Amino acid sequence: MKLLLDSFWRAAAYCLHPRVIALSLLPLLVMVLLALGLGYFFWVPAVDAVRDFLASYEIVGSFMAWLDKMGFASLKLVLAPMLVVFVITPLIVVLALMAVAILMTPSMLNLVRDRRFPDLERKRGGSALGSIFVSGWAVLVALVVMVVSIPFWLIPPLVLILPPLIWGWLTYKVMVYDVLSEHASKDERRQLIRQHKGPLLGMGVITGYLGAAPSLVWASGAMFIAMAPVLVPLAIWIYTLVFAFSALWFSHYALSALQAMRVAKAVADRAAQAEPAAAPQNTLELLPPLPAGSDRPVLLPLPPI
Repeated sequence: MKLLLDSFWRAAAYCLHPRVIALSLLPLLVMVLLALGLGYFFWVPAVDAVRDFLASYEIVGSFMAWLDKMGFASLKLVLAPMLVVFVITPLIVVLALMAVAILMTPSMLNLVRDRRFPDLERKRGGSALGSIFVSGWAVLVALVVMVVSIPFWLIPPLVLILPPLIWGWLTYKVMVYDVLSEHASKDERRQLIRQHKGPLLGMGVITGYLGAAPSLVWASGAMFIAMAPVLVPLAIWIYTLVFAFSALWFSHYALSALQAMRVAKAVADRAAQAEPAAAPQNTLELLPPLPAGSDRPVLLPLPPI
């Protein structure tokens, strides 16, 4: 717990570093350009498709009529756009995480290492290809679980629990490998994950809940539709900062744990080398017959064997 809290406040402080703030603008620029480009070409067709889909169900028509009767007619105008945003939000989260992992994590890892662990040996137990493989299959699993779990989101408590848990697990899988691939050997990485799996997974889940903050932007309803050109970049920047904080948090925690593990191993190795070997026993003490007039035994050593 001490290491968890120490790395948390250090990561929060590093988020104010000018280098980190400048680095956060690069994924933001990439994501905003991608979002605006896709929105320009696909936003209107997607909204129209959702409206046609909703209109094809009688129960939805009855619900819309009930909204008109209750005085919420304006809600019909934003329902389809909000559903589109709701569907593409997981994709935005995954893309933001990948953008941070590719464009920010290596530089922030170097920042943490140079400032706190300049003498930490690099054993390079991972590779860029390994990072792509780990991130790829983790993203695939997360998206599949996300799609399968969508029906459960209709249950009010679960919609606040399941998505952050899935995003948190994804963050844990991606960040742990990326921050340890350069400095830890393969065995060290496996041992560290085995010893610290609980805290590392908890860090990912906390990050997942922090990543739910942009949902407040989507929840602005009609105002979101009117101010989408401003609110979409704002939400993406929040995602970027959350995952940047996550990268810093995992970097501080993992490198600290790695250094402590190596120190403990070095101490154990020195203690094992310093332990003296047991002296071989090459003599025996015999009790021969007592000489006449003697009241003490005479001890005769045997020749070496």
